[in-house]
Amino acid sequence: MKIHPAARLQGSLQIPGDKSISHRSVMFGAIAQGTTEVTHFLQGADCLSTISCFRKLGIEIENTSDRVLVHGKGLRGLTAPSEILDCGNSGTTTRLISGILAGQPFDTVLTGDESIRRRPMKRIMEPLSAMGAKILSQRDNGCAPLLIRGSSLRGIHYHSKVASAQVKSAILLAGLYADSPTAVTEPSLSRNHTELMLKGFGAQAASCGSTAFIAPAKELHACKIEVPGDISSAAYFIAAGLLAQGSGILIRNVGINPTRDGLIRACQAMGGKIRLENLRETGGEPAADLFVEQSALHGITLEGDIIPAMIDELPVAALLACFAEGETVIRDAAELKVKESNRIAIMTENLRAMGADVTETEDGMIIRGGRPLHDAEIDSQMDHRIAMTFAVAGLFAEGGVEIRGAECVGISYPGFFEDLEGLRR
Repeated sequence: MKIHPAARLQGSLQIPGDKSISHRSVMFGAIAQGTTEVTHFLQGADCLSTISCFRKLGIEIENTSDRVLVHGKGLRGLTAPSEILDCGNSGTTTRLISGILAGQPFDTVLTGDESIRRRPMKRIMEPLSAMGAKILSQRDNGCAPLLIRGSSLRGIHYHSKVASAQVKSAILLAGLYADSPTAVTEPSLSRNHTELMLKGFGAQAASCGSTAFIAPAKELHACKIEVPGDISSAAYFIAAGLLAQGSGILIRNVGINPTRDGLIRACQAMGGKIRLENLRETGGEPAADLFVEQSALHGITLEGDIIPAMIDELPVAALLACFAEGETVIRDAAELKVKESNRIAIMTENLRAMGADVTETEDGMIIRGGRPLHDAEIDSQMDHRIAMTFAVAGLFAEGGVEIRGAECVGISYPGFFEDLEGLRR
């Protein structure tokens, strides 16, 4: 797909529902008693993989354009699937469902696409095994396909080596089926949607600092969930609004959970003009409308606790740094290497191809801003975050960009290119 430069961007849009919250609404609804109603559900490929897996586990799910109805059967109501569960490209599906399946009275095999079959699963296999789960990497490489044999589980206090909401959530979900309370301590606090939503379903979940707790549950109860807009999807329009000459973009109904709002904080620290309007709560999560204007940006250092709060937005932050005055340093971000692609390597390679001054480091990048970008052909490596980041880059590069594998944006934002084109003036 060819992206041509834009003279001006103006207008408003509402982005799709949050991917993390959409996944969890289906999963938790499936193991709750009663019917969970979900509105503003993200109809992306990853979330549809979650729906597909739970249908194969015996859950009736009605998916319409207005709402998703999950007819839950309770904590112990899932049934053995007659086939392998295909998680597609979704690491969230793979890791979170593993925590649920570990406590079931049947065996399951999980797999996914080529990317999922390369992504590290030892990070959930080790803590779940410590709880008594039986999980086998069928290729003995610590990756999917995974054979999960349902087992009796015990509560543990796990100290995670990485700040990962997927790891934390897998353990907490297994903790629902354990014989005693379970706790997870992270090096930094990761996104907390699981803790918030489980409380809404009636679980005894709590957190203190970077430690999350869950008590064994007898039952969860269905509820109504309105999914806020996904800040990870808003990130590309935030970047476009900050960079476009004379821009003014209003992004409506964006989730601003403090464990996810790192990009907003980073952009404001760089001098970005982002105004939060109409603050409210939706589905138990804070949300706001974001008004973004063209801004003169300067380099900063991104490290430490802000990194888990913007891990999926670091590629677009790296792009913004190319247009900022001075040097931007991203560190403590080695987790980028094990996403859908090695995002440190692919961002460095492609930004350099466009003329940027970027140095790859062991756990991040150093970007020296101020060099104009030019046209290039970009291989997304079927990573949706990379494709959307370079679509924004194409708006401000001389000659634009050609993106290979651009269709992968359907994983999280099926209408992305249409929304981006709709802002041209």
